[in-house]
Amino acid sequence: MNLIEVFNKYPTQKDCIEYLEKIKWQEKPICPYCKSNKSHRMPAENRHYCHNCLTSYRVTVGTIFHDTRLPLQKWFLAISLIMNAKKGIASRQLAKDIQVTKDTAWSIQMRIRKAMIETPSLLTGIVEMDETYIGGKPRKSNNPNNNTPLKRGRGNKKTAVVGVVERKGKVFDRKMQKLSFKDLKRTAKQVIDFDNAVLMTDDYRGYIPFKNLIEHQVVNHSNKQYVSGIKHTNTIEVFWALLKRGIAGQYHHLSDRYLNKYIIEFCFRYNNRDNKNLFKDTITSALNF
Repeated sequence: MNLIEVFNKYPTQKDCIEYLEKIKWQEKPICPYCKSNKSHRMPAENRHYCHNCLTSYRVTVGTIFHDTRLPLQKWFLAISLIMNAKKGIASRQLAKDIQVTKDTAWSIQMRIRKAMIETPSLLTGIVEMDETYIGGKPRKSNNPNNNTPLKRGRGNKKTAVVGVVERKGKVFDRKMQKLSFKDLKRTAKQVIDFDNAVLMTDDYRGYIPFKNLIEHQVVNHSNKQYVSGIKHTNTIEVFWALLKRGIAGQYHHLSDRYLNKYIIEFCFRYNNRDNKNLFKDTITSALNF
């Protein structure tokens, strides 16, 4: 759903509330505190009164919209902007677009990212696994006369991120403290169906023991091999390019503390790239996160 559709369908706070109630309750309000369905709508705008626990509530209780002072239309606009921004949108730009402060825009984005958290489903078929490095600065040479390029990849001060993607399917990424086989295996076990998948990786030594757990094919990047028939890691490499361009072009700098939240955003958009009901599904998740 684009901005024009949001403006036309949900022009008032009442329209937004009615939409949220329809999605969350299907016209049968349920108290978020005691789960009773015995209530009535109060004269006060958008509130219900529970006859069981004698408490009033709104549909926004226990959602990312809870206790917000912003009009819900601005939340809807923010969701639309974020969902349609392939490379993400900076908080300063979002602040300008929906006319809020930068800090408010950042807070909105962080809440919306909570609604983007997906429960990993086991990946099958051809699955690619790879690692990349984000943020920080490479280790500098101790020799000021050394013109050797700064170190890239493993061994620098950047944060390691591991990604697993099913070809023509979903991707799941997370930052990692270590890239030992033990750590890679733990991540793989959470998202890959080892009995129904073929694993594609590069020749990093941490992947070598996977040959004892799953059908495993290796692309020898060290020897400039990148594609051999169906054997490649190009799918996850394309996702890395999208993630890094978004970070460099939109966010510029990310705190390591929040890196996983930004990764979740990029994964969510990628996994729902063909979802025609993405706006509604995001709202549904926002009401039940």
